[in-house]
Amino acid sequence: MDHGGRQRNNVTTAGRPAPSVLPPSLRQWLGLIAALATLMVVALGVLYSGHSEPGAVDRWIVPPTADSVRPPWRQVALVLDFLGEPAGSAMVIVAGVVGCLVLRLPRAAVLVVAGAGATVGTTTVLKHVVGRTIHGPGNLSYPSGHTAFATALALMAALFATGRLGLGRTAGMSLVLAAGLVAGAIMGWAEVGLGAHYPTDALGGWCTALAVIPATAWLVDRTADRLGDRPARRTADAGRREHR
Repeated sequence: MDHGGRQRNNVTTAGRPAPSVLPPSLRQWLGLIAALATLMVVALGVLYSGHSEPGAVDRWIVPPTADSVRPPWRQVALVLDFLGEPAGSAMVIVAGVVGCLVLRLPRAAVLVVAGAGATVGTTTVLKHVVGRTIHGPGNLSYPSGHTAFATALALMAALFATGRLGLGRTAGMSLVLAAGLVAGAIMGWAEVGLGAHYPTDALGGWCTALAVIPATAWLVDRTADRLGDRPARRTADAGRREHR
């Protein structure tokens, strides 16, 4: 126990644990993955800066056209696309926040809002910086905000599950990476199939979420821990004054 009466494993003054949204066992590896993802986002951004057509990798995967997905899968892709639009994403975020509050995970609720906001904000800024377009001027495409948003939600859900279930490093990392990969692949398929993005846009969006979410979760934990320390410090200071 340190001088402020706070245990080192983030325990509140009431003796109840204050669970981190970024499990300690995953911090080092997710930090490394976030750094590598950042490098990939930058590399792809430099490579496709100012471009208005698919690159060699994009053509090798699939030439993006509006008719790449046929019914009934087109309807599935359209539903997924809606969930990444402002109205759909707002519904998903509200549902996530409500779920976290029902489970009495206020810190997780903060991460849902902060993580989604940071991810969408980052992709929006990058689109204007990179300037890659699809289907004419003004249709900025890199990185895919839809793919980044879906990946971010999956990563946050996996982080919550890891902490809630008490998973170890191997199981936790496997869950987080698998969830991010599946969500990113599904939304990326929808966006590329609908002709809204090039495949490398989807890859850039996936990597953006991998870079943003661990950093945001760390910041949420750090801020919450600092705010939680203040009552303990005030109590300790009052106790010391009483003993003088």
